[in-house]
Amino acid sequence: MMTFLGIPIQALMGQLLLGLINGASYAVLSLGLALIFGLLNIINFAHGAQYMMGAYIAWMLLAYAGVNYWLALVVAPLAVGLIGVVIERLLLRRLYKLDNLYGLLLTFGLALIIEGLFRQAYGISGQAYQAPRLLQGGINLGFMFLPLYRGWVVLVALAACLAVWAAIEKTRLGALLRAATENPALVRAFGVNVPLLITGTYGFGAALAGFAGVLAAPLYSVNPLMGSNIIIIVFAVVVIGGMGSILGSVLTGFGLGLIEGLTKVFYPEASATVIFVIMAIVLLIKPAGLFGRNA
Repeated sequence: MMTFLGIPIQALMGQLLLGLINGASYAVLSLGLALIFGLLNIINFAHGAQYMMGAYIAWMLLAYAGVNYWLALVVAPLAVGLIGVVIERLLLRRLYKLDNLYGLLLTFGLALIIEGLFRQAYGISGQAYQAPRLLQGGINLGFMFLPLYRGWVVLVALAACLAVWAAIEKTRLGALLRAATENPALVRAFGVNVPLLITGTYGFGAALAGFAGVLAAPLYSVNPLMGSNIIIIVFAVVVIGGMGSILGSVLTGFGLGLIEGLTKVFYPEASATVIFVIMAIVLLIKPAGLFGRNA
C-alpha cells in the first residue's frame, strides 16, 4: 500500500475529500455572511439558524409532500430567503442607524428563537435525509473511492461561490449594491430603490445559507443544533478572509477546510482548534484579514 510520510494514501485522500466537503460548507455559508456584512454592515448571527432551516425545509418537503431533492434545492433556499426578507423589513431595518452591536444581539436572539422552535417540534435527535438516487454510489479512482454526492457538493458549492462573486464584482447590479453601501443618498438620487436593494441583499444572503443547508442535509444528520455547531467556525472563516470580502471568504473557506482535513491526519488532537489558532495568528499580523481592507 502506498504511503505518504507514513500515512496510507487512501486515508490521506479521504481526509482531503472530507476537508473539501467541510470547506464547501464553510465557503457557501461565509459567502452569505460576508455579503450581508460587506453590503449591509450587519453581523448576522442568525445565519447558522437559516442554514439549519434550509436543511429542515428540504427534509419536510420530502417527508410531508414527497418533494424530491432537486426541487428542494430550489424551493428551500427561496423559502429561507423569503423569511429573511420578512426579518429585514420588520426588524433589522429599524437598527441600521444604530451601533453594530444591536444587530448582532437581535440576530443572536433570533437564532435562539428559531433553534428553540425546531427543538420543541422535532427534539434534538437527527432526521435522516437520503441523497438523490442519481448521486448515490461512487467512483473508484484507484487510490480512493469517491462518493458521488460528496463530489457533487464540492463542485456545486464552488460553482455557486464563483457565480455570486461574479455577480457582485462584474455586473451592474453588483455595482449598484456597492454604491448603495458607500453613498445611499447619491444612489437614491439616480432613482434607485435603495431599501429594496438592501432587503433583497439580506434575503439573498439568507437564501445562500438555506442552499448550504440543503447540500448538507444528506451528509449530516438534520437536527436543530447543526447551525449553532458550524456558525462559530464560519465566523472565524470570515474574520480570517476579511470581514466583507466575498473572494476572501470563498478562498479561505475551502483552504481552511483542507487544512482541517490534513490536521486530522497528522495531528488529530488539534483538528478542532486549528482554525481558531490560524485566526489568532492572522489577527495579530493583519487585523483586517487576509483579503480585507484596513479601515
